[in-house]
Amino acid sequence: MDTDYKQVIVVRKDLKLGCGKIAAQVAHASLGSYLECLKLKPEWVTRWKEKGWKKVVTRVLSESEIPPLIEQSKKLNVPFFIVYDAGLTQIPPNTLTCVGFGPAPSDIIDKITGHLKLL
Repeated sequence: MDTDYKQVIVVRKDLKLGCGKIAAQVAHASLGSYLECLKLKPEWVTRWKEKGWKKVVTRVLSESEIPPLIEQSKKLNVPFFIVYDAGLTQIPPNTLTCVGFGPAPSDIIDKITGHLKLL
């Protein structure tokens, strides 16, 4: 069987960010998580690129939903990147806005984020 790979970005919906702000935060999370994965799991990055750079953007309703995702990511050895906003526009400084997970094999990353709804 040919394994599928993807990256998942989790966005805090409770912050009520504008579309442009969400796009910027998701880009930060995607790139940050990619760089972490490149250091820790370069073979996953290679496979992900070969499979077309699949990304999925999901949501949580509050910051309190994020720590369990991070803990599960650590248990499964899936690289992640947390984005804290600089606070220059819509929200206070150091606000956690989103988290990027992977890229990783889909069956592994789904154990972390598979229950979340799409943004």
